[in-house]
Amino acid sequence: MAAPVVTLKGVGGFEFDLPTGLFINNEFVPSVEGLTLDVENPATGETLTTIASAGVKDVNKAVAAAQAAFPGWRATPPLEKSKLLWKLAELFEKPENKQILQSVDVLDVGAPAAMVDFTLPQCIDNLRYYAGWADKITGKTLHVPGGHAYTVREPIGVCAGIVPWNTPLMIAMWKLAPALATGNVLILKMPELAPLCGLRFAQLIKEAGFPPGVVNIITGEGRVAGQALAEHKDIRKVSFTGGGVTGRKILRAAADSNLKKVTLELGGKGPTIVFDDAQFENALFWAFMGFTMHNGQVCAAGTRIYVQEGIYDKFIEAFREKLAATSKSSKVQGGSGAEGAGKTPVISKVQHEKIMAYIESGTKEGATLLGGGNRIGDKGYFVEETAFVDVKPDAKIMKEEIFGPVASIAKFKTEDEVIAAANDSAYGLNAAVFSSNPDRIRKVSDALEVGTVTVNYWGALNMNTPFGGVKESGFGRDMGEEALDGWTQVKTVKQLSLPTA
Repeated sequence: MAAPVVTLKGVGGFEFDLPTGLFINNEFVPSVEGLTLDVENPATGETLTTIASAGVKDVNKAVAAAQAAFPGWRATPPLEKSKLLWKLAELFEKPENKQILQSVDVLDVGAPAAMVDFTLPQCIDNLRYYAGWADKITGKTLHVPGGHAYTVREPIGVCAGIVPWNTPLMIAMWKLAPALATGNVLILKMPELAPLCGLRFAQLIKEAGFPPGVVNIITGEGRVAGQALAEHKDIRKVSFTGGGVTGRKILRAAADSNLKKVTLELGGKGPTIVFDDAQFENALFWAFMGFTMHNGQVCAAGTRIYVQEGIYDKFIEAFREKLAATSKSSKVQGGSGAEGAGKTPVISKVQHEKIMAYIESGTKEGATLLGGGNRIGDKGYFVEETAFVDVKPDAKIMKEEIFGPVASIAKFKTEDEVIAAANDSAYGLNAAVFSSNPDRIRKVSDALEVGTVTVNYWGALNMNTPFGGVKESGFGRDMGEEALDGWTQVKTVKQLSLPTA
């Protein structure tokens, strides 16, 4: 039995249809147990639609479909895999698909309409980058006493990707493209707060011509579907992007089940370091962008801002002016959210309450509110861009990932002082350094305990540069050649000429 279709109103008022089922074996089907999930519009707090929600039996069904598809997909010639990934990229480029994906981003993520102008090209580039890798997965030839040996990089098998709600389509592609290029089959679990892009994306998977079972896309609650994936003994790898608490649960489930391979990207608390010799306006622009983009709901957000004492007062005054200007313009909200105009909401009531609690804690712990700090309106989940100064190193707003538009600004004197402050964090995902001194840039970049350092800008992504964290930000990499390591396993074959007994 096929799942029903829902009609939604998108950006500009146009209407589009979406299936509401689980995408298993190239078909949209209802949950075996009849489970459903309400999808909320964060701009209004109202229910957008109701879709199928995967239970344990549905996960088992998706795993069985993937298992059946794996031998054929593994044996598919690399160039055929490449052509299918390229075809999917071409479908993403079609204007009508961009319009639908843009509308979905606005409706259930609460993202600005322009966000897809950044994320969709990232998806397309990612698919094409790994399409190019499909026939270049090679091993090594090794010389050993009495003969020779070689290594082969092989697919792992049935894999699962668990996707976060902030940029679900882009991060789904970070998992799907290298997984399929290396010969794996994949079950994607879309986020319960923002699952709709997975439904449209599933339609494109089928249209591109991928064989049934190679990609299965499920929606549902993390505590049910996500946990079932992590515990399943026939899933051999889980790639997870999200919070640290859930990441630890996945690691424990992997250990308690079949020791499946796990890669984790668990967020960050990125330092932005502005030296006296930085180009001032450039540093100000990127420091502000680093904590306000997508309402700070970005894992690499630069929410700890360190400014050298020589320009500190000037920087703080300029930052205050930008906050005031942003707060004034943000009074105009996006109405239903479908138009994508004005200030955009954070993802949910729970997230909104969490952000407001952090703002309250900043004041209680003695930090000075530079600007913002208020809820906007009485409908939906809107909050002003907010910044604190005079923040103590051990304050919650300086230590913990807020995942909202809240920045903590501190003054520093020396390079060694700011390196120590920047590294005084459980996280290690991303950092930004602003300076015109090449020696300083090299010294500080080398000393920072993070997976990525950007110099004189914040946040750009490139398909050939790996992205991921150290410390409690996780392990494993997305993008770049290095991502292939997370989706392959190495086999050694030895041929020796040994004397007989």
